Order: sequence, then C-alpha cells, then structure tokens
Amino acid sequence: MTRPDVVVVGSGPNGLAAAVTLARAGLRVTVLESQPTVGGGARTLDLGLADGVTHDICSAVHPMAWASPFFQQLDLAARGVELLVPEISYAQPLPDGRAGLAYRDLERTVEELGVDGAVWRSLVGGDPAATVKVALGDKRSVPLVDPRAAVHFGLGVLEQGTRAWGRRFVGDVAPALLTGVAAHTITPLPSFAAAGTALLLGTLAHAEGGWPIPRGGSGAITAALVADLEAHGGTIRTDHRVRRQADLPVAHCYVFDTTPRTLVDVLGDRLPPRDRAALTAFRYGDAAAKVDFVLDGPVPWTVPEVGRAGTVHVGGTRAEMARAESAVARGEHADLPMTLVSDPTVVDDTREVHGRRPLWTYAHVPAGSDVDVTEAVTRHIERYAPGFRDVVVTSRCVPAAHLSDHNENYVDGDISAGRASIGQLFARPTRRLDPYFSGRAGVYLCSASTPPGPGVHGLGGWFAAKRVLREFGIMALPSLAP
Repeated sequence: MTRPDVVVVGSGPNGLAAAVTLARAGLRVTVLESQPTVGGGARTLDLGLADGVTHDICSAVHPMAWASPFFQQLDLAARGVELLVPEISYAQPLPDGRAGLAYRDLERTVEELGVDGAVWRSLVGGDPAATVKVALGDKRSVPLVDPRAAVHFGLGVLEQGTRAWGRRFVGDVAPALLTGVAAHTITPLPSFAAAGTALLLGTLAHAEGGWPIPRGGSGAITAALVADLEAHGGTIRTDHRVRRQADLPVAHCYVFDTTPRTLVDVLGDRLPPRDRAALTAFRYGDAAAKVDFVLDGPVPWTVPEVGRAGTVHVGGTRAEMARAESAVARGEHADLPMTLVSDPTVVDDTREVHGRRPLWTYAHVPAGSDVDVTEAVTRHIERYAPGFRDVVVTSRCVPAAHLSDHNENYVDGDISAGRASIGQLFARPTRRLDPYFSGRAGVYLCSASTPPGPGVHGLGGWFAAKRVLREFGIMALPSLAP
C-alpha cells in the first residue's frame, strides 16, 4: 500500500476541503472517517421513518456554502449541485398572528418592516462580499476589504451585541426577526458573537444566493467534494475510528477535522505541554437536540407566508428568545425552547415522496441534555401553526447527549464545536498566531473549532491546507476549478 503524504482525520466539509486542496496539489491523501458514511455535518440519510424520505443529519440550509470563497472556486453548480433559493430566506412568527419575513429582496423586506425598515437596511443591507471578508477570515490576518465596511460591521456588532441592541428600533417585528438569526449561536442574548452571526447571516439573506437549500439535501455538497477528491487520487476509509496514534497510518502530515479534545486524546504527551494545555482548555458550548419529523402535508402556519420561508425561527419575541437562551445557559430546559425549523420541500419537491415530506428541527438545550424534546418542539410549533400535530406522521428525536454518536465533533451536543464567546472567536482554538498548527510539527487542526468557526464553508480546511502545502515546499494554493 502506498504511503500517504497527508492523512486527514474526519470527513466533514472542512476535512474534505483540506483533502481536495491537498490532492489537487499533487499530494497523496487519505481521509479516515469513524462513521460508515462521509460528510460529518453535511449528510443526508434515509432514517427509515418513511419509505424513500431522506433527512439532513445536521445542516440543512447553506448561506455560507454559497458565500464561501472555497466553494465559489470549486464551483458547486458546475459539479451538479443545485442550490435552490427560497423567496423568503427566513421567517419569525410572533405570538399574536403576525410574522417577520426576511425576503431575499432587501427592498421588499425594508418596506414590510415599515418604521424599522431603514434600521434594517443599515444593519444588514451592506455589501455581502465585504461582509464575508470581514467575518469569514482566519481571525489573525487583516482582511483586504474596504475599511468602511469593516468599521460598519464592527459598529453593528457593538450595537447588537450589547443592551443597546434595541435603541434604534421602534416596533417589535424587526428586532425579533434579527434575534432569530442571532440565536443560531446558542448563547445568552445579546452577545458580540451572536451579533456577528446575525449581521453576517442577515446580510447573506439578501444576497443573490440567499439562504439556499441543496436539491436532494446537504449530502449533495459532500458528494461533490468526494467525487473531486477521488478524481485526484485521494482515498477515503470509513468505519476507521482514530483513538490513538497507533490508529494513524504513517504520513508526513496529519490534518484533524476534529475538536481539540480528540486531537489531545489521540496525541497526548506527543504534543508540547503548553499547546496541550491550551487545547485542553478549549471550552464547549450549549447544545441542540434534533427532532426529525415526517409530515403528510405542509406546516399549517397561522401566517401563510411563513410557509414560503426556507428557515423558520420559532422563538417568539426578542424578549422571549432572550429568556429561553438564558435558561439554557443556566442549565435549564426552556418551556418554549428556541427552535429552528426547515421544510426543504418549500423549494425542492423531490424531497416529498408518496405524499410524505421531511421536516428538520433543532431545539436549544443545555449541554449534555438527554431529554427527548419532541413534545416541547411540537407544542412550540403548534403555538404558531395550530393543527401541526395533525400533519405529523412520525418523528425521531436525538437528544443532545447522543448527537456525538453520529458526529464526535458535537461534544455534549455542541453543534458549533466550541463555545461562541468573543474570546473564542478571536482565539479559536488557542492564542497561537497560526490557529491551525497544533504545536507539533506536521500536525494541524481544521475543524469548526478553528477560524472562521461553524458552518458549511470549507474555509477551515482550505486555510489549514495552505499551511500543510508549505511543508512540502508548495507556496501557492492549487486551482479548484472543475
């Protein structure tokens, strides 16, 4: 068997992005995956809940895949990946029969938000490309971007990340609509990390690519990466769990698409003491519990327009969402947990089979929770969609404590692979100038625990691959074009 130049541990989007980049540079690459299927947080599987109905195991909606410089160079469309863009990127139903709607069309959104429309435009109406450069870098380099865009983004984060977050809003719809996006971070609100997420994703919602859903599910992105890797000589070995160094084939370099915890478990004393201590100190955040539903019809939202959104944030008012997230931070389960909902058939009718359709939901819970949240999620959706129970055919819950059974990076159900604090945004995973270097020669980290953080963007893997290539004397990244 030919000895690989590089071994990549983990086949999530970042691991595959690293592997594709390195293989295209002419290196021999082997990917090791502990699960029987590849893709990490970007997999679509038949869970056996209904004949032919498939479910996205983790991520389902992909604004960052559209915006990512890595995927733009890879050209997903040329590889047969169709990113379907809903007319309404996301919606926020409110308790009194109203709803906030974030149309891809910024001007329509501004118009419907009325008195708060101008504030909305000032927060998320900027240049998407500039916002991506500011928010999705390696958090060590100064992005080559218009300084005005960076200052504008920073001021928005300062405003929406503090108790000043409501000072410019008059009504309650716009702040609730923005807070639903901020809550993706699973952290107390307001916070700087949540504000940064809200402004990035909020801006992308009005970009050309919006918040797209891949036709056929998230697994289509993984399939494109795997096909390119294999076309350039890379290999993947599934059902190969790496617990210790003896489980690793001999290679010149290793790239871990894992959390720092796994890296430390595998290498142990082979890491320099200071680096091992820093990686061990990396903190993980609160969690999500997953509920997959099978429905025999659309969710009967009180506001019909909500049913045209690719993503629905079920959380109520800004104050209600802040209370729910604070309860989770205290280690409590909120009565009405912050819940993210997506029905892919809004744009992809191929996901409906024999009148059955999947519904993807996540509910925020304390880290390590083993609670089945099916009833809590159902009750919360019913608040805005009376009769929801009547369209549910079956469901399956994966409590937070068991999410790591299908993705070891989700420590205690932390789907962000690390706490979303301001410190860990800029010192993720450690304070090293090179955030991807482990401290041991030839060993790198590239998961969502590294910059720029969570999301299906492949950038952690792409940035780490650049460092690895230097070990082979290759100073330029290879072309990713089909």
